[in-house]
Amino acid sequence: MNKTVDLVVPCYNEQEVIATFYNETNAVVSKIPGYDFRYIFINDGSRDNSIGEMKALAALHDEVGYISFSRNFGKEAGIYAGLKASTADLVVVMDADLQHPPAMIPDMIAGIEEGHDCVAAKRTSRTGEGAVKSWFSSMFYKLSNRLSDVKMEEGAVDYRMMTRQMINAILSLCERQRFSKGIFMWVGFDTKWIPYENVERTIGTTKWNFKSLFKYALDGIMCFSTAPLRMVSWMGGVISLLSFIYIIATIIQTCIFGIDVPGYVTTLSAVLFLGGIIEFSVGILGEYIGRIYLEVKDRPIYIVKETNIHETKTDDPVE
Repeated sequence: MNKTVDLVVPCYNEQEVIATFYNETNAVVSKIPGYDFRYIFINDGSRDNSIGEMKALAALHDEVGYISFSRNFGKEAGIYAGLKASTADLVVVMDADLQHPPAMIPDMIAGIEEGHDCVAAKRTSRTGEGAVKSWFSSMFYKLSNRLSDVKMEEGAVDYRMMTRQMINAILSLCERQRFSKGIFMWVGFDTKWIPYENVERTIGTTKWNFKSLFKYALDGIMCFSTAPLRMVSWMGGVISLLSFIYIIATIIQTCIFGIDVPGYVTTLSAVLFLGGIIEFSVGILGEYIGRIYLEVKDRPIYIVKETNIHETKTDDPVE
């Protein structure tokens, strides 16, 4: 009996590439013996006709399923919805823009057959990306790995194949503020990394800009590290120590040289410096409190508007 594989494909405004993605991916997976593949497209509140393209494919191919959200909930929600709807022995998470090469799927299956729980792709180059974006990406991995106990492979992408056991572990984490790259590493399991050269997007346009990438990186650090909070405590201790030393020095100077009129520049600099530190500290605390606020409201990660996958419980969208 063949093993089953679900391909989870989050989509946001991808009408131009969905059909091409299916054709190119199917050309690869249809040649793999011993495995049956199913597609789970997630329409993440697209403003174009992505859902129409998904329905057209589903009408022609029984192995194509789709889930359409009531609005844009973000890629992380799309990944979670696809994993929740999957029932296969193995699951692959990949993008629809073909920057995740379908030709790697046979290598991933080979890795699973070797006994690994997960086979994941990591970029060895960032061809086609700007130098600034590449530098910030590299710095994110370095900073995140220094601040967090969850270590992420530099260049890691969401493109990976996972066993059912690993998928069930991921689905047991129902947090609202999700960062899949960190979650994949947090649950553990044995991961084999496959390096590949970055593939430039040839159809459609990227949906990521510097602002969204910065927010994504911030979520990644905040979700898996309390180091910023510890940094605020250390910063407060250092400033208190420096302030105490300054007070002692001022008392000694007054005793020796008499009362001196404080300088305007010194006072203003100290006030501005301490004010900036306080604002920075409050900002960090606010980020964590905001995440606590969103979690305790216990709102659903996504809401399903329509789907052709019967396993998805549309009347219980708290997935």
